[in-house]
Amino acid sequence: MAKLHALPVKSSVALIILIGLCLLFSPLADGQTGVCYGILGSNLPPPTEMVSLCQQHGIRSVRIYDPNPEILQALSGSQISVMVGIPNQEIPAIAQNPVAAQEWVQNNIRRFPGVSFKYIVVGNEINPSDPAFAPYVAPAMNNIFSAVSGTSIKVSTSISSALLGQSYPPSTGAFRPDVEGFIGPIINFLKAQNSPLLANTYPYLAYAGDPTHVSLEYALFTSPVPVVIDGPYQYQNLFDAILDAFHVALERYGAQDLDVVVSETGWPTDGGAATTVENAAIYNNRLLSHVAGGTPRRPGKYIEVYIFDLMDEDQKSPEFEKHWGVFYPNKQLKYPISF
Repeated sequence: MAKLHALPVKSSVALIILIGLCLLFSPLADGQTGVCYGILGSNLPPPTEMVSLCQQHGIRSVRIYDPNPEILQALSGSQISVMVGIPNQEIPAIAQNPVAAQEWVQNNIRRFPGVSFKYIVVGNEINPSDPAFAPYVAPAMNNIFSAVSGTSIKVSTSISSALLGQSYPPSTGAFRPDVEGFIGPIINFLKAQNSPLLANTYPYLAYAGDPTHVSLEYALFTSPVPVVIDGPYQYQNLFDAILDAFHVALERYGAQDLDVVVSETGWPTDGGAATTVENAAIYNNRLLSHVAGGTPRRPGKYIEVYIFDLMDEDQKSPEFEKHWGVFYPNKQLKYPISF
């Protein structure tokens, strides 16, 4: 990562409100911007109220991490598109037995014909060196794909940006050599089935981990000038730089036509460095206004993103993990934002 000098962000509550109001009257691509619906909170409203909240605020896509039947029932008939996860611990059985994949799809997908399923996510941030799960991801993806034959549902997996061994500058983007045996079969599957790669992308974590070299402006979309010059490409924000590093890494596998869906991104409002409501408002609003423009390497190509999180999850740790919600558990917005 480049040595970037952090400068103070000049922002105010008035600026946040102005951004929010502008977004209220700026249409975004239909159904392309979603929110992650985590449930590790002790005080969350019931699923029917959560779904109504999404509808009320124009949220047309959600990511859920397992096929919770109560949530799926609430989503039925809502016209909200759904990214549903297969929990990591269920992957080996599905990978080793096509019948198990058929049963999973029957019980969790076909059983809910009123749900607009868009993606099935085979595992979230699987550790490529974990022998209990990593070898089974690609085979499970194949079996699930066969099981959903005849539908428009895409099958993929969600990976961490930590799988990138090189990301600065973005033109050097490459997956770590030690993950090639894991990521190679996944990319081959995605190419064959024309499914996107799902990537959890957090400029906040990059900033918090190295604030000396990653400026707050670069992480928050507020830098007034390009921070990284990479040949003909100029980067004013870290989000684009990470995403283009993924694009380059995929090109090295002959997968230059694959889309990258940002399956998690966001900014926490408490519990860590620069974790304020103000900064979360700036990041998420500027993200929403930015995604229609694409990245420097893929200009004009809409970026599908899922903001983490719908509500705070007080059962998570460490402390900053509890405060990613766009809403408080009482269903009030933390700051003005429009989807």
